[in-house]
Amino acid sequence: MKYTVRGEKLEVTEAIKSYAIEKISKMEKYFDNPEEVSVKISFSVRGREQKVEVTLNSRGYDLRAEVSHSDMYAAIDLVLDKLETQMRKYKSKLMSRERVMIVYEDEVVEDEDINEVVKRKKVYLKPMNEEEAIVQMELLGHDFYVFKDIENEKVNVLYKRYDGSYGIIETN
Repeated sequence: MKYTVRGEKLEVTEAIKSYAIEKISKMEKYFDNPEEVSVKISFSVRGREQKVEVTLNSRGYDLRAEVSHSDMYAAIDLVLDKLETQMRKYKSKLMSRERVMIVYEDEVVEDEDINEVVKRKKVYLKPMNEEEAIVQMELLGHDFYVFKDIENEKVNVLYKRYDGSYGIIETN
């Protein structure tokens, strides 16, 4: 696994970095080719809360989890639990299906003005059906997901409604 560790407005100590990598490396058992997995670990602090965010990018799917806790080591343990739960859910639902390929390129802009775009993602989509899009959205922990419909090759937006159901915005 290839690791990228960064701290947002805090310096990540070697002890925290080593602990996080040691814990997240336990996820290798879930991947056929762990050397192809990219892992981004981000640490931040807001008040008394220590936040850990982990994104695993693999050929076919992405996993993402974030946890806030008063103790950074406890937050790392909890984020690993979330990732393992997501992976087990993914493996059980999509074991026999074709893998989905999504590649993210992140570009973060430093300006913190409220009316400015502060993050931009380029997404390269492989066509999928609505059920696969729902699984991907849930794995990433997002409220919406952009995908290309396998039937009509059009870009759609899947979103989670306030009542917990799903909606789709279809493009022309």
